[in-house]
Amino acid sequence: MQNVINTLAQQLFSQLAGHEILLLSYRGEQSDFVRFNRSKIRQAGAVEQHVLTLDLIQRRGQDLHHALAEVNLSGMPDYDQQMLSQQLAELRELCALVPPDPHLLFATEVHNSEQIQQGCIAPPDELLDAVLATPQQRRADLVGILASGTLYDGFCNSLGQQNWHQSESFNLDWSFYHSADKAVKSRYAGLNWDRAELDRRMTQALTQLEQLAQPARTLTPGSYRAYLAPSALEELTDLLSWGGFGLRSYRQGASPLARLVEDKTRLHPQINLSERAANTVAPGFQETGFVKPDTVALIEHGAFRQHLVSPRSEREYRIPNTGADNAEMPQALSMAGGELASSEVLDCLDTGLYISNLWYCNYSDRNAGRITGMTRFATFWVEHGQLREPVNVMRFDDTIYNLLGQELLALTRERELLLDAGSYEHRSRRSSELPGLVVKNLRFTL
Repeated sequence: MQNVINTLAQQLFSQLAGHEILLLSYRGEQSDFVRFNRSKIRQAGAVEQHVLTLDLIQRRGQDLHHALAEVNLSGMPDYDQQMLSQQLAELRELCALVPPDPHLLFATEVHNSEQIQQGCIAPPDELLDAVLATPQQRRADLVGILASGTLYDGFCNSLGQQNWHQSESFNLDWSFYHSADKAVKSRYAGLNWDRAELDRRMTQALTQLEQLAQPARTLTPGSYRAYLAPSALEELTDLLSWGGFGLRSYRQGASPLARLVEDKTRLHPQINLSERAANTVAPGFQETGFVKPDTVALIEHGAFRQHLVSPRSEREYRIPNTGADNAEMPQALSMAGGELASSEVLDCLDTGLYISNLWYCNYSDRNAGRITGMTRFATFWVEHGQLREPVNVMRFDDTIYNLLGQELLALTRERELLLDAGSYEHRSRRSSELPGLVVKNLRFTL
């Protein structure tokens, strides 16, 4: 596919006038999707799509005018070239009508790159046999979705730059259903399929399912010691990624981490957060051609380090960009682990809540970094280091400065790679690598 895109690009570049620059961003995939219910295959399908975005830029004196269009490629070279040429002509007409864009910034220095990550994914039949073997043997009701295949991302411009990223990955997102509103949610994702790791996760989930069959405990509102598994922590970091790490959000007064940025408070010294572009399913470049550094330190030892800065924000606020996309959200967020072994989590927790997942998280006070959300599937009461019984649904409301600050007790040494299971329009490229954490107090209001 890389050669096909390069050929189409060169044909488009040959049609440009002297005052025109063309940026091309490519996104594609060859993916298999399988949906499960009651431990049986209910729907199976394959998706192949290739989308090319054209951004035509015209210089008029000191001003830059531009117009964008997105084209779905058919895979028939002659037809695609005709369609792209027609789209280029339409963009040229639009550029004559639109006002200049004062914040447009694109890469003018050529930085070529190519990264092809050959994952080790079993054939589809073998994947399906592995997914269904344990639940069918144990007569468990598995419901979920498996997505696997190859993701493609590319960029090139008429200035001579070419970037390519290709990766193979899989993402199994499933629940073991018990009854009514009781289920255990689990995930397994990565670049290299390991049947033994899948079996371990399924066995762990089935053990929790057995615990879930016990009568549930209802807790009164208040503060409780709690363990948040990596999937639960991901709900918090995903919410923080919505405006928490971007420069534009901070400058516009919408950052939930403003107090941290202004050094009015700090998180726990164990908290180290960074954007790590190297060796992930996300490309190491963005839509206007800027190449991302391997690591962007966001928070170091509990103190703010730097924002994610898009090229548009660089132009507006005169701060060098970090290769961030226009949304200025982490694409590969990484939190450093701590010293607590995962096998010792229950002993460290002693008595409190074991929270596998959080749901419906949102800001209750954005400027204060206050977050609210619900426990739901597989939250257990732990007593003297032993799982006792499930806990009925509760609502928490607390600040990120408490949870990742003064109330933090320990981070697990082991971290989990969590690939975003989103597939609206295309399979998501976002990922997180996170530990679990134990907090001394988590405030519940309902």
